[in-house]
Amino acid sequence: MIETLEVEIRGKKYQLSKGMTLEEIAKEFQKYYKYPILLAKVNNKLEELTNEVDENSKIEFCDLTTREANRTHISGLTYVLLYTIKKLFGEDANIQVQHSLDKGLYIETNFKLTETRMKNIKEGMKKIIEADMPIIKSTVDRAEAIKYFNSKNDKTKAGVMTYNTNSYITLYRLGNYYNYFYNLMPTSTGKVKDFDITFIKDNGFVLQFPTVYIPEKIPPYKHHPHMFEVFQECRDWAKIIGVENSVDLNKVVSLGKINDLIRIDETLQSNRLLNLAREINKRRKDIKIVLMAGPSSSGKTTTSKKLCMYLESFGLHPKVLSMDDYFVEREETPLDENGKPDYECLEAIDMKLFDKQIEDLLKGKIVTIPTYSFLVGKKEFNKEISLGEEDILVIEGIHALDNKVLTNIPRAKKYKIYISALTELNLDDHNRVSTTDNRMLRRIIRDNRTRNNNVEHTLKSWDSVRRGEEKYIFPFQDDADFTFNSALIYEIGVLKTYVEPLLYSVPQDSPYYEEAKRLINFLRLFLPIPADVVPQDSILREFIGGSCFHE
Repeated sequence: MIETLEVEIRGKKYQLSKGMTLEEIAKEFQKYYKYPILLAKVNNKLEELTNEVDENSKIEFCDLTTREANRTHISGLTYVLLYTIKKLFGEDANIQVQHSLDKGLYIETNFKLTETRMKNIKEGMKKIIEADMPIIKSTVDRAEAIKYFNSKNDKTKAGVMTYNTNSYITLYRLGNYYNYFYNLMPTSTGKVKDFDITFIKDNGFVLQFPTVYIPEKIPPYKHHPHMFEVFQECRDWAKIIGVENSVDLNKVVSLGKINDLIRIDETLQSNRLLNLAREINKRRKDIKIVLMAGPSSSGKTTTSKKLCMYLESFGLHPKVLSMDDYFVEREETPLDENGKPDYECLEAIDMKLFDKQIEDLLKGKIVTIPTYSFLVGKKEFNKEISLGEEDILVIEGIHALDNKVLTNIPRAKKYKIYISALTELNLDDHNRVSTTDNRMLRRIIRDNRTRNNNVEHTLKSWDSVRRGEEKYIFPFQDDADFTFNSALIYEIGVLKTYVEPLLYSVPQDSPYYEEAKRLINFLRLFLPIPADVVPQDSILREFIGGSCFHE
């Protein structure tokens, strides 16, 4: 007699045979989803579709519109790309996934690319996707995994396994090739149909795919030269000092040399800011306003204060304004599509007052500027300022780079700075460290320390924060005169010591449990780094505490 069990899917209950795989069940419900089902949540636990259902369960299927499945789609595509390249160009051919670029991933090969080769790679990927080849999950002994990757001359992947404390490792097989991926994987190549590739240079291209923001299409690639150059500069520096991935960083920690790396990294970042201040000083006769913007947890506060310190060393007198002090009165705040106050949109700022006051300051007038009281939701006017000949305005806010801001001021008088934590460190050649994850770890620590917000609160608000960045910050990054990378090559190890205990506080029945678990598993691949040697003026101190600029 076949044993049955009860499952709840999309609000309805069904009787199913015990031992059915999630993929078998998903086939019956695919018609309700616009995009391929890639994963499932079973009783709030994220699972691959190869898993069997052996108890009464509530099942939620995940497609491209969810962040979890989107990560799976990208990892699946990366595997298809790698497999295609090895089939076309031989076992020694390899790729290095470097960083995000325009809703895609910038990837370099260890061989020269041409337009013809790019066309062959794209066609080869399509054939493998059409063949719907299975991606088979295997659990192997850690020592065996290390032995396998060493035999394939993949020393970095073997290194990842060395620092992984688990006794057993999950590998994925495509054809006769095994690989390790940090994210959960699709069951077959046919599940990752949507992609495009764009040739960039001799051995570099961008792999594009749908995002949670635009799942229905892949927009034409748009190159971001500032971002690309900053990433390349950081990559080149990482190569020079020999810290290109998690394995290299862990080696530095295990050899007791991390203090030297911290000092070198901090000196380099301070020098970048000093050179930025030097550039602004050269144009002091023209520039009267420095506008600074960047996504959440980029370290804007420390960067602006540190920049001001360097500007003062050149005889300039910076005066800092925050656009947050120009919020409209709380009852006038626009509402979002859910009827909730939208503090992210430009209309939440009293632009008429802001533009007028900045214009008056540039004319030499004395202006009474506001301080916004978040307690009562109103502006309080209690501070007079004016601009002298050597004074310069430094304005920080999420809309600071928007072309609709200060349209009454000539562009030549404005210097725009884009700040972001552009992580240059990856796990290995095929698994990158997301810049978004880096910022999220920073924010979890800061929210808990300064706002008494727990991890669930931060993770709940993160999606709204990210959507605001996509709408109001990222579209204007190319208009910046300077892009400043606030990421530090060693910081994940320091953040781990602060954030890991907080992540364990998320209960299993929380909707954010799986995200917390994902981050815990990610952090396990890094050795902890004590914060003792992190200098007080470090951007990292803005999040972990002990900053000379904040406390």
